Amino acid sequence: MTATLIWILVALVVIGLYLSWTAGRLDRLHARIDAARAALDAQLLRRASVAQELATSGVLDPAASIVLYEAAHAARQAEEEQREVSESELSQALRAVFAELAQVEAVREAPGGEEAARELTEAVRRVPMARRFHNDAVRAARALRRHRKVRWFRLAGHAPFPMAFEMDDEPPAALLDRAA
Repeated sequence: MTATLIWILVALVVIGLYLSWTAGRLDRLHARIDAARAALDAQLLRRASVAQELATSGVLDPAASIVLYEAAHAARQAEEEQREVSESELSQALRAVFAELAQVEAVREAPGGEEAARELTEAVRRVPMARRFHNDAVRAARALRRHRKVRWFRLAGHAPFPMAFEMDDEPPAALLDRAA
């Protein structure tokens, strides 16, 4: 009788430790998502700021400046529900404005244009990486949250279900071709 109670107690302690470890792992994944989202937000803001600065610099032709400025401004001012759409529209505007290598060369030849083009190239390269890191963390947390033990014991607590950030983040080919 005593041996049975000891084994039951040991089994409960082991199960409790396992559940505690799983809850800790889930908590670390949620913290990783928060950090990755902050990094993604910073990169998106940097890209929009550089695009907006370039649009107002007078280096681009007026039509390209207006298109780029409006897309960058919309991306910076977007509400959370519309953020993915407005960031995708900024990506499309960047690809439209910098569709040809001649436009990139014209920017680079202008005073201060080399620095502006370099900053924009770095910004458009970092956005897909930041988005990939964020979405990888979201995927890992979702996979763990789908396990029965997490749902049954409510190990996720009141944390919202993580959502991936889906957007068109393909950079303009002309910017990347020149940088390589």
